[in-house]
Amino acid sequence: MNTADLADKVAAEHNLGKAEAKRMVETVLSTIAHTAGAGEEVSLGGFGKFKVAERAARQGRNPATGETIQIAASRKLAFTSAKQVRDTLNTGSEKSPAKKSAHKG
Repeated sequence: MNTADLADKVAAEHNLGKAEAKRMVETVLSTIAHTAGAGEEVSLGGFGKFKVAERAARQGRNPATGETIQIAASRKLAFTSAKQVRDTLNTGSEKSPAKKSAHKG
């Protein structure tokens, strides 16, 4: 699912035009990004939390040459799902890989 698909779903659920629903979805996503970028945690009840995680500078290797390189410190957006979401992901879905048998015949 991408942003357009999500907007289509919102439009259908709430009898909105697709353009209006797309603006709403983009506004929500932009607000999450800007709020987290300002150092605030974004907590969506029953869904999860977004927050910025700091990554320290470290050494790495250039995979093409094997040369040691310095990787700069960076920030990334981390998401922790709420228990309700984890439960939804792990219950009764036929598509769930965890539910498939590991039996090899």
